[in-house]
Formats: sequence, C-alpha cells, structure tokens
Amino acid sequence: MSRMSPQEAVERALALSRTDDCIVIADEASTANLRWAGNTLTTNGVTRSSRLTVIALRDTAGGVAAGVVSRSAVGADGIEDLVRAAEADAAGNEPAEDAAPLITEGAAAGWDDEPAETGIGVYEGFAPALGEAFAAAQAGDRRLYGFANHVLTSTFLGTSAGLRMRHDQPTGLLELNAKGAGGSAWAGVGTSDFTDVDVAALTGGLARRLEWGERRVDLPAGRYETILPPSAVADLMIYLYWSAGAQDALDGRTVFSAPGGGTRVGDRLANLPVTLSSDPAAAGMECAPFLVAHASSRESSVFDNGLALGATDWISDGTLTSLTQTRHSAERTGLPLTPSIDNLAMTGPGGGATLEEMIARTERGLLLTCLWYIREVDPQSLLLTGLTRDGVYLVENGEVVGAVNNFRFNESPVDLLSRLGEVGETGPTLPREWSDYFTRAAMPALRIPDFNMSTVSQAS
Repeated sequence: MSRMSPQEAVERALALSRTDDCIVIADEASTANLRWAGNTLTTNGVTRSSRLTVIALRDTAGGVAAGVVSRSAVGADGIEDLVRAAEADAAGNEPAEDAAPLITEGAAAGWDDEPAETGIGVYEGFAPALGEAFAAAQAGDRRLYGFANHVLTSTFLGTSAGLRMRHDQPTGLLELNAKGAGGSAWAGVGTSDFTDVDVAALTGGLARRLEWGERRVDLPAGRYETILPPSAVADLMIYLYWSAGAQDALDGRTVFSAPGGGTRVGDRLANLPVTLSSDPAAAGMECAPFLVAHASSRESSVFDNGLALGATDWISDGTLTSLTQTRHSAERTGLPLTPSIDNLAMTGPGGGATLEEMIARTERGLLLTCLWYIREVDPQSLLLTGLTRDGVYLVENGEVVGAVNNFRFNESPVDLLSRLGEVGETGPTLPREWSDYFTRAAMPALRIPDFNMSTVSQAS
C-alpha cells in the first residue's frame, strides 16, 4: 500500500469526485504514552494513525443528499474506492434537512507543512518528576498507578468550493491513582504538552487524601452539604454542554425546551452569576478555530465544515444565552449561530476561594474526589445518576476528619445551578468520566447545600 501525504490525499480525493460537491477531511495522528504500576514504569510507546473521510454531496430535485464514508490507513491505491463508496452512499440517501451552501472563506496557514508529530520527548521534564514521585511514594508506603497520554492530530480540510484549512491539535492527559492504608485516591489533569504538570503537587495531594482515609466514618444516604472539586464539576457541566443542542431544545426534547414551545434561551438558570463559556483561543485550552464535522447529527452538520468559531458564552451571569447550533438549527430557532467548541470553562463572581479555603469554611459536610459511571435518567430535567469514587471525606469544623463510604447520587446539573452555595476559583482540570472524549476544561469547586446522595454504594 503506497503512502501519500494527507494534503495529497485530500487533493486526490477531490479530483476523483464525480458528485456536485465534495468535502474531504484527512486526520493524521501520533500518540506517545507512559504507564506505571506499583511505583514502576511498565510500558511506553509511540503509535501513528490516519483517517480519511469523504463527504459526497449530490444535487437532487428535492435538495442535496449527502454520503459519508470514513476509513483508516487509506493508501494512494485506496482513495478512489473510498470516493466511490461515499458517492454510492449519497445516491441511496434522501435530501439532507441540514443542507446549506459550502463555506468558501477561511485561512489556509500551514497547509503545505508536514503533519505535526509527538514522541516520547514530550515527557522530557515530566518523567524525572514522576521518578521522584515514585521514590517518595515508596518511602511513604504508598503505591502509584496511572498513565500519561499525548496525542498530536493534524487535520486537513478541503472542499470542492476551494476551501483549504489545517489545524494541529495537541491533547494530553495524566491520571494518577495512589493506594495505601487509607484506601485509594485519584488525581488527573489535562495538558497540551506536559510542561505545566506539577507532579509533586498532585502526588502530595494524593498522600494527604490517603492520610484522611485512615479513619473511616459510615454515613447513611441523604442530602448533604457537599463540596464538588473541579473534576466532578467538569463531568457534570460537560454533560450539560453536550445536552444543550438547539434543535433538540426547539423540538421539546430537553431541559432547555420552553414550556409551550421554543427554547429557554434568556431564562435565568443559576442563583449566582456564573458563566459557562468556550473559546478556541483560551490559554492552555486552545482548540480548532473552525468547525470540523465528520458526520451530520442533530448537533452538527457536514455542510458547516470550515465555519469559523469564536468565543461563546453558553450561560452568562447565570442566564442561558446560547445553545449549540448548526446553520440549519439557527434558521429554525431564529437564534444566533453558535456552533459547538472543543473546550469548556466555568467561572464565578470575584475569582472565588481555593478548595482549601472552602473546606476551612465548612461546619459539616462532604468533600468528594470524583464521579464515575454517570448515566442520564431523564432528559426533560437532565437528571443524572452516578457513583462517587476514590475518596469521599467528612469535613467538620473546617477540617477533614475521615473518609466516608461511597454513594450513588441523583442530581441534575441544571438544578444544581439554581442551588449554588459557593463558587470557588477556576483552574484547569480533567473530567474523570469523560476524559476519553473531553480534556480541555477549566472549572471551579462548587459548594452545594443539599447534594442528593440517594443510596449508599458498596463500590470502592
């Protein structure tokens, strides 16, 4: 199988197209990873992958039909077969309801450059710090487990309308788990290049949590004042963001649907002036400044490929201001065009307190580590259920006094916004549940006066 550059693959696929219009997306990715267990590195490696997506657009009497086929590791001799498969798919499809003219304006900076590439060298500063953490854990009778992963993806987008766009996306994450006499504790963070990862601070926090866990306190289910750390907040707010599609809201399917029709844009959701936003240029969370859609859904449209993205407030000072839109849904709702963006930040009023300061002001409550196994129960209220994991701690008179059993929770992130007791300072974090899909997040800790721990869980 002969190889060609992703740019050449895009141009060749466009040249081979026989439909009225065509969109081609080439993704070239390299991955470097480290894994460790019991204070010892176990594996490391570098891999490469590629994917070519062809979107064939066919004019019909009733509109434009789209056919999409995506394949991995396509060589020069496989491109024509991929194009014909997309065309056959378009020939068998009805006109697309989201059809729109192709985007024709966009920057092509770096189009001819080689795809970006990562390697084990990305861990040059991180690996020695990890080794020091292993030694400290061993001396403290603790064991560290976890992994670091770094992916660098170059995406090349070309269309028959003349658009040529390119973006290089670094995506890194670190997950650490410490085990000892106090049970287990977890920490994680997203990063673009690992130069901003403070291993000593993360492992020091894990050691402190294991010390807290050496005393056990059993509590029944119920509503507790609860401090949600940034990771747990990220998991809840990302699910809210994923559920904020304008088309589903307009069709009465979600918590963002207005009674009697329309959407809830303009409604006040939070009792404190919090803002939930996305920005392709956000420092440390930079992402593609244009839309890349490999397939159409109710939240995205292949016809919008190349659409420019800008800073967007989804919730501003507590009020719902935007829902994720395609050009098609924006026409239906009459609201501004606000496509989804691959990062998310939440901020509160006045900067906010540190997590330690929030703990010190707690008379009696729970401090969580993270959430997992999150599932949707009711889309109309966005009620979610899930479990606590790797440390729930009891706080009394401003101090952590011991570890508590795990719980199953039942809460809606939208309802939580209306019951905020305090919003802490915002910082980069990693969602525990959604880290495979979403790593670029900055969140505060939240104090909830009456978080619903619905049942005791035996999960550890």
